[in-house]
Amino acid sequence: MTPEPRHPPTVPSYGAAALADLSSSILASLDPDAPESQNVLGLPSTRRACLLIVDGLGWELLRDHPAVAPFLSELARNSKPITAGFPSTTVTSLGSICTGRPPGQHGILGYQVIIPGENRLLNGLRWDSRIDPRQWQPLPTVYERAAAAGIAAVHVTQGAFRGTGLTVATMGALAAQAAAALRENGRALVTVYHGDLDGTGHVFGVGSDAWYNQLAHVDKLAEQLAGALPSGTCMYVTADHGMVDIGPDDKVDVDDHSDLRSGLALLGGEPRARHLYARRGAAADLLATWREVLGERAWVMSRDEAIKEGWFGPVDVTMASRIGDVVAAPAGSLAIVATKAEPRESALTGMHGSLTPSEQLVPALMYAAA
Repeated sequence: MTPEPRHPPTVPSYGAAALADLSSSILASLDPDAPESQNVLGLPSTRRACLLIVDGLGWELLRDHPAVAPFLSELARNSKPITAGFPSTTVTSLGSICTGRPPGQHGILGYQVIIPGENRLLNGLRWDSRIDPRQWQPLPTVYERAAAAGIAAVHVTQGAFRGTGLTVATMGALAAQAAAALRENGRALVTVYHGDLDGTGHVFGVGSDAWYNQLAHVDKLAEQLAGALPSGTCMYVTADHGMVDIGPDDKVDVDDHSDLRSGLALLGGEPRARHLYARRGAAADLLATWREVLGERAWVMSRDEAIKEGWFGPVDVTMASRIGDVVAAPAGSLAIVATKAEPRESALTGMHGSLTPSEQLVPALMYAAA
């Protein structure tokens, strides 16, 4: 049997310290009638909470750049990281945050997953108008659960400013919108999403000057938001995943590797978290081949093994068929690309999705407005 990577995977701490537990705990902290068991993180009771989600701000990235982000780094001194979930990618993590449930239950199991019964993939970012999102993800969201408990729920994002560069004006607008929503409601949950740091990391890498500049903007946004909050509000800061830089020699191209394509019907997921859908009867050979070719450079498991190891958390039986027959999570800085089928994704510098600490560990920071 091909040896596994030297370091074990960072399996998400579902039910104890994962993104789904953060949003469920925040909701429970706002609801005096919520069972104590729903507040697994033990957050303080409050009438107003604000959750700032910074796309791509991994715990290790924040920890390694205290001078660039002094406000957030100060909050981090008294906190511990939580885990994102698998795959550590935006669509899956936002599913966990917005439902308070792990991926195996909400069913948003990766960037690209098979549509059961059909020989095609669903891209979670671009979607497909033929797929009803409420059937694909049938669980109630934290916003719906909040409304049922009499808690106002508001989501604030950059809107028209996205992609234009984060300026002081747009940061102020985000902070003002969030603060106004909190002041206007007795009990309220406001989430704020910021996506520019992730986009910058994808294009330029997390070691670039452009990324450092965006991190400084994010720090200023968090500081401005904290300063605008009504008294008694608890603000939390988290991320959907971390990120690693991928060098040109760190890529294995499935499109140029006939062994990896043998028995493969559909290549799902993304370069740092692959769902492999086998041709009929070829799953065992596909698993063996990928393990042999990738060796210690990736954790490669069958669907049943990945579920048993807890990669996706408890998996609802109706969601299991969306998971690949084989699941491959690169270790180190390896990326499993497909330059012909996925030219855009394959060309990125910063990537995420796997089970390394750099991608799995995310902040769970708290600030209480006096």
